[in-house]
Amino acid sequence: MAKTARIEVRTDAEREALLKRAAGLTNQTLTNFILEAAEERALRVVAEANTTVVPAEYFDELLAALERPPTPNPALRGAAKRLAGLVEQE
Repeated sequence: MAKTARIEVRTDAEREALLKRAAGLTNQTLTNFILEAAEERALRVVAEANTTVVPAEYFDELLAALERPPTPNPALRGAAKRLAGLVEQE
């Protein structure tokens, strides 16, 4: 993949020294070290954003509710009847 995009970052001298030292210790260029670290963090953030965590008890209750047969809901039934003429049936 061609590397054509550019990202510029400004930092203080202490952080720059730390990043350069860490990059050297891992035998990477500073650019590769920063990009690898940023990519790992980005993947974690995206994964967390796409994951919903709930307590086990809540999850068990949810599964049990989904397995039960549906019960009629008078308000929803009434709304469906009122809107029946507005929705085309196939």
